[in-house]
Amino acid sequence: MKISVASAFVLLALSGLGAGRAWAQMQPAIPPPDDRYKADLLVVVAHPDDDTAVSTLMAKAVFDEGKRVAVIFTTRGNAGPNAVGMEQSKALADERELEARRSLAARGVTNVWFLHGQDTPTQDVLHSLETLGHGAALEEMVRLIRLTRPEVVVTWLPGYVAGENHGDHQASSVVATEAFDLAASPTAFPEQLTPPRYNRGIANYGEGLHPWQAKKIYFFSDASHPEFLTGHGPTYLASEMSAAKHETYAEINRQAWKDYATQVDFDEATLQHYAEMPETLVLGKSLVKTAQDADVFAGVDGSSLPWRPMHEGPEQSSSGITLTLGGPWSFYQEFYRAHGLESLEGLVPPQTALSADRQLWVPLLLTNRTGQGADVTLHANLPAGWTGTTRNGDVYHVEPGATYPIMIFMTAPDDSGKQAPQTLTWTAKTDGTTVGPVSLKVYLEYNGVPQ
Repeated sequence: MKISVASAFVLLALSGLGAGRAWAQMQPAIPPPDDRYKADLLVVVAHPDDDTAVSTLMAKAVFDEGKRVAVIFTTRGNAGPNAVGMEQSKALADERELEARRSLAARGVTNVWFLHGQDTPTQDVLHSLETLGHGAALEEMVRLIRLTRPEVVVTWLPGYVAGENHGDHQASSVVATEAFDLAASPTAFPEQLTPPRYNRGIANYGEGLHPWQAKKIYFFSDASHPEFLTGHGPTYLASEMSAAKHETYAEINRQAWKDYATQVDFDEATLQHYAEMPETLVLGKSLVKTAQDADVFAGVDGSSLPWRPMHEGPEQSSSGITLTLGGPWSFYQEFYRAHGLESLEGLVPPQTALSADRQLWVPLLLTNRTGQGADVTLHANLPAGWTGTTRNGDVYHVEPGATYPIMIFMTAPDDSGKQAPQTLTWTAKTDGTTVGPVSLKVYLEYNGVPQ
């Protein structure tokens, strides 16, 4: 049979297409995120041993619910006490890191990371953020949230309380909250989200992570008077029995504490007290439907959430001359507004406790939101016996649009003992108008960290 020239060209073309199909190969699927590091619950704390504050929650999640838990420490605890040896500074940090890894491993938690912050003995969050290296720590926190992809984040309460009130505790919660909001943003640390040119090679750039939005964030506190926490989230009781371990969570907590030998500088009765303490959480915010007092995993189904811009509340409308608490108190009011933490606004009434020398630092801010300068007179209403570095009736000139920071150092009377808290109040007057008042409740006690 003869084949026409046209038919021959058609046959050649078809054979070429077939050869092309033979050479084409299905490309490999994009590797998914590394599932070894996926976390249901991410605990963010400051020091090795801070995790014991939510040990019941973690034990219940790991042993009885089969959840995956990861922990991030923002410091290695290089400035804490040592109850078992002379090691301090970097050597102590080496010991405390190992204590944390061993204690957590015994509770089924092996994904543990340490940032590079300094253990800073202070109660001022702004001081701790400075020594932590706020920007670098935030970058690391965002990276680890994208790596672990937690459903729920639990961290210290970002707030100034009477109690231990450790500045490092507060700083860890500030960075965790910021990272909670930023980790899903495609423009936050985008180098982390850039796919590598060749993931099996060396000398690549781009980290190959994916945006991630955790569903909920909860807080717990080191307040010595924590009654204000009740009713704002779930409570976990150490007296309950672990079905998997056949012992109470208190016994699990007790052993977790004993693994932190450098920090156990108290007797058995105190150890038992810590092990048996109920763990009361505050629901900071939730992006899924949940009841305030529901279990931390309620409403969580493992699905991913789309990114949405970080919440910022309405602009403050105050005008004229204002008198407010400064320092960490002022910072937290702005912080809550910027991060949609309406649940924390008004949660902690302005409070503090004394330094070891019975000294008290009170920062006040006089702000002038008018178009002309003003002379403002400060007045104090103090309990009997209190003395300070400012005099009642001192006058401050505040330029238009400016803020005058007033640093007041008070001394409590020697005979105050551990009686009921006292309230210190300040007002200001300008052109016959009274501004304020600003009040601060002071607990007449000292809990070991400089105020």
